[in-house]
Amino acid sequence: MSDAHHLLPAVLALHDRIRDSVVAAWEWQNTEDMAAVAADDLGDTIYAVDKVSERTLIEGLGDIAFDEPLCLVAEGLPVEGLVLPIGASERDCQWRFLVDPIDGTRGLMYQKRPGWILTGVAPNRGDDTRLRDIVLAVQTEIPLVKQHLCDQLWAERGEGGHARRINRLTGARELLALRPSRAESIAHGFASLARFFPGARDVLAAIDDEIAFAVEGAPSPGKALCFEDQYISTGGQLYELMAGHDRFVADIRPLMTNTLAERAWDRPLCCHPYDLCAVLIAEELGVVVTDPNCHPLDAPFDLATDVAWVGYANAMLRHRIEPALRAALARRGMLQS
Repeated sequence: MSDAHHLLPAVLALHDRIRDSVVAAWEWQNTEDMAAVAADDLGDTIYAVDKVSERTLIEGLGDIAFDEPLCLVAEGLPVEGLVLPIGASERDCQWRFLVDPIDGTRGLMYQKRPGWILTGVAPNRGDDTRLRDIVLAVQTEIPLVKQHLCDQLWAERGEGGHARRINRLTGARELLALRPSRAESIAHGFASLARFFPGARDVLAAIDDEIAFAVEGAPSPGKALCFEDQYISTGGQLYELMAGHDRFVADIRPLMTNTLAERAWDRPLCCHPYDLCAVLIAEELGVVVTDPNCHPLDAPFDLATDVAWVGYANAMLRHRIEPALRAALARRGMLQS
């Protein structure tokens, strides 16, 4: 049990507050208002719905920090972070929080797919703090207005992953057993390379095809070899791996920077550390998460670093897919030294 264990009930309750405030905002306001652009910050575009979650986040963490000062790094907040309570010094903070108040804003704001609240808590090492320092993580589903069930997941390093399903109409909560797929093949399952936005999608699709054919061979006539699901949410992608829905997901958008430069296009919108701040939960449940060079995933505690990551539902799938992924990247000069 980590030293941060005492923070878990408060973080779970805070996630409940954020979820409820965002859903309530959708129930009272129209899609056009909630989808309005509020700001363009260093990490991503901030929409009106994001501001709802940010306000609730700061209010809730302010309550937690009343007894224990903390440093907050979150999408939509100043790059240097925020020390709570106001007036406290960072040197007084034992803990550093990395938070994405809404991951998957675009799908949520058009009521297409649920979004997620993501929080990772690490001992405060100032600017040297990294994802691998996280000892406590919480991930909470923000449901669509028409959806009455939503899931909440959490983990402490070395203690396994946990989940519960909440009925937001009745308040009932029941434990949920999430189990990543034990399949040893991607055949007839979901396996995806993220290619959400225009720019280099042809390259990403070619890599995706190359991996599938290298791992499983050519499809039979008239049959589908495997399937893909472009869930525009890193937390959502990791949930699909944890829940046994997906077998392989890779987001290698940062590796497309040179390809786009050759086409005279700017660097792509990429995954950032706050999108991955709850990856500890997936790892504690048995999902294997690496960088494209096959190293354990890591990144700074910041808002701007572009992060590429690869997720396998189990070690056998990694054993089968990883060589094909590396070969496809190496042929294109995309592997880092």
